[in-house]
Amino acid sequence: MNEQLFIESLKEKGIELNDTQIEQFRKYFEILVEWNEKMNLTAITDLEGVYLKHFYDSISAAFYYDFTKVQTLCDVGAGAGFPSIPLKICFPHLHVTIVDSLNKRITFLNHLSEQLNLDHCEFVHARAEDFGQNQKFRERFDVVTARAVARLSVLSELCIPLVKIGGQFLSLKAAAGQEELKEAEKAIQVLGASLKEQFDYHLPIEESERTIFVFDKMKKTPKKYPRKPGVPNKTPIK
Repeated sequence: MNEQLFIESLKEKGIELNDTQIEQFRKYFEILVEWNEKMNLTAITDLEGVYLKHFYDSISAAFYYDFTKVQTLCDVGAGAGFPSIPLKICFPHLHVTIVDSLNKRITFLNHLSEQLNLDHCEFVHARAEDFGQNQKFRERFDVVTARAVARLSVLSELCIPLVKIGGQFLSLKAAAGQEELKEAEKAIQVLGASLKEQFDYHLPIEESERTIFVFDKMKKTPKKYPRKPGVPNKTPIK
């Protein structure tokens, strides 16, 4: 997907980029490739691949979910900023918080946001389990997103505690989403959420499967979740 096709494809979906936003994506690509030579941020570095599999794939959440009504967004384990930074470029009003366990990725994100002139962005170096127990962040966000971080049974424990009651957790998944959902049913219920909507679609050009799960936060998450770092991964809630 070249830049022109990216712009046109978004326009077809109702997202019209202005010159500033187009330039921000251009710069994002350049900075990503430049920093990727020094540290491992992504295996995808060709222009067509980045625009399709990172930028377009991240924004596709907005084809099914209305981000214009969202104020605060937290992205867990965003790596090089996906999906939250492409969403922030498209919806500049968003207040974005990214948590990542690798400090060098936080350094990259700070540099990126400065270069792209993004305001209202906070990047926190922490394990998601510790972050979810921090009262400054716990149950504070309208929306929490995660893309390709862990299986849904594990991810739920890292993300749902951060969502305010009445807010939503958006999980962006590739294939096997349905199987993961079945496995995560108990965890989602215990953590105080329930499935609101599910959207299945294909990424254009390569036609790979994608699923977006939208979970409603119905009640407070029990205090003991998330458990200590590493525990959710070893022993998911069953």
